Amino acid sequence: MNLERERQLIARMGARLTVERDLRDFCAHGEIVSALAVLVAKALGEDEAFCDELAVAGMLHDIGKLELADVIYGHRDDILAVERSKYVRMHPTLGIDVLRKEGGYSEEIISFIANHHENCDGTGYPNHLEEDEIPYGARILRVCDVFAALVSNRTYRAAFSVDTAIVEMIEDVREYDMRVFLAFLKVVYGPEFAPVKELIDKALTIEVDETPLVEANAVAAAQETHAGDRGEE
Repeated sequence: MNLERERQLIARMGARLTVERDLRDFCAHGEIVSALAVLVAKALGEDEAFCDELAVAGMLHDIGKLELADVIYGHRDDILAVERSKYVRMHPTLGIDVLRKEGGYSEEIISFIANHHENCDGTGYPNHLEEDEIPYGARILRVCDVFAALVSNRTYRAAFSVDTAIVEMIEDVREYDMRVFLAFLKVVYGPEFAPVKELIDKALTIEVDETPLVEANAVAAAQETHAGDRGEE
């Protein structure tokens, strides 16, 4: 699947970011989610057309965040973590607007992106959907997105190993479609996972931003840590 158009869209919208590393992180995360989601879909027996749509959705699932670049990536001292989290939760809806304005993206792709933060137990956002109310592709993206977040560096922690990430996810397994989660495990512990692991390892070579947390935000940031680990961003 050629994702060059999607990479160009990200580069164009990412031009508003003030720190180059933020754009590299954004792209790396999208590449990992996209590649892993396709492998999971194939393990579930989905056809090439579905996998192609999922590849695009995986690459662009966080595109709405770039509409909020100043708040999410602005490295601003005047925004508390709880306020930032409120804006972050807007990104699936903003992603819909971006893709419809851009044109050429199917309603299926848009629905995957719009619902990739919904949880099967109804605890997700933006609409607290449950089980089959959530589009199938979005349920696949949800699992892959959480995993990709866990195996990536964050300002408040180093990346988890693959095995540790799986343990963390099992603690919240009620949030995932079980059929999808089992297929995901099969992929992660199978030989087909090797190219995704290469993407993960490559992303970890991106230099960690050592800018210290602003003292006023330190407590709120600590409280937000687990939410970020579970891919709520």
